[in-house]
Amino acid sequence: MTMARLATMVTALVVSALAHTGARAADVNAGKGVFTRCAACHTVNKGGVNGLGPNLFDIVGRKAGSQPDFGYSDAMKKARFAWTPQKLDAYIAHPAAVVPGNRMAFAGIPNAKDRADLIAYLATLK
Repeated sequence: MTMARLATMVTALVVSALAHTGARAADVNAGKGVFTRCAACHTVNKGGVNGLGPNLFDIVGRKAGSQPDFGYSDAMKKARFAWTPQKLDAYIAHPAAVVPGNRMAFAGIPNAKDRADLIAYLATLK
């Protein structure tokens, strides 16, 4: 399966999940705007350097704690899941609840639409 096809499928899953909750469809451009909240610590360019947080290029579908050359917390290293849209949604909403003991000093994004838009944007980064 090509990366473009995978990105399309992930975006479709996010949109489908939103449709089932009665929310509006995810907006990739709005998600790029939401990402500005993350940009102080994360980069998203292919082959980009890690910042205070890992580079998030190709994050959707990637195993948690697996970005090369990033010093993850023990909690994140021990996480045994992939960053599915659902897992990203839960983590972005409340990081400490999904991976207790992680080092990300961010309270989360409470707005479900903002999270869906952000995940749709991240899904395009392949």
